[in-house]
Amino acid sequence: MAPLSLSLFALPGIPLVEPGDDIAALIAEGIAHANEALRDGDVVVIAQKVVSKSENRFFVLDEVTPSEKALGLARETDKDARLVELILSESDRVLRYRQGVLIVVHRLGFVLANAGIDRSNVGPEKEGERVLLLPEDPNASCERIRQGLHDLGGATVAVVMNDSLGRAWRNGTTGVALGSSGLPALMDIRGREDLFGRPLEVTQIGLADEIASAASLLQGQADEGTPFVVVRGMTFSGSPTDAGALIRDSQEDLFR
Repeated sequence: MAPLSLSLFALPGIPLVEPGDDIAALIAEGIAHANEALRDGDVVVIAQKVVSKSENRFFVLDEVTPSEKALGLARETDKDARLVELILSESDRVLRYRQGVLIVVHRLGFVLANAGIDRSNVGPEKEGERVLLLPEDPNASCERIRQGLHDLGGATVAVVMNDSLGRAWRNGTTGVALGSSGLPALMDIRGREDLFGRPLEVTQIGLADEIASAASLLQGQADEGTPFVVVRGMTFSGSPTDAGALIRDSQEDLFR
């Protein structure tokens, strides 16, 4: 029997992304630089940061006026009050805080630190210190890019937008899916039998998260400059669902 295999490759020669850039076109150029062509069934994983940049999700801290609540939390957490104000504006609820840490429920439903607002790899600061927010709608961004790739090359692919987040039970960050299009983000295999014929009762696979994590090994976290990764050889079943399916309802979440 032939061994099961899965391949991943990062696209070379990707320039720094600027507001208004066409992400699908940049991916197509990277595919050409790699002497490759997208195939039906490929999954293209895109780093959240480049999507946010293309959608101009920059904010200049000097243009933010902190509220009284932000000023109070800034004192408690030893954070810049202007940054705290942006965190609150992107959040539905503050869950936990202490020195250096502010955990919130993002308006998109994610539980994460600092509402996903980032200062690293943001780029040259022309008008004062800038920060970068998450895209307005990561799933819609993925669908738009997926359609763009189809229009440019004809292949039917899936798209996952990933970011690096911490986890409740473990140290370290890992890649997770913030958005997806064209695959079942949460693959339900309840009812399938195990090796001994016992039906699975609770097993649901966070497929988009697993793909996101694998791709992050090639994307890196520092100066690698490889925001696009192609995953080839994936097999999955079930109707497509976006990454919203991965967010656990608060009533079932033991950490809220």
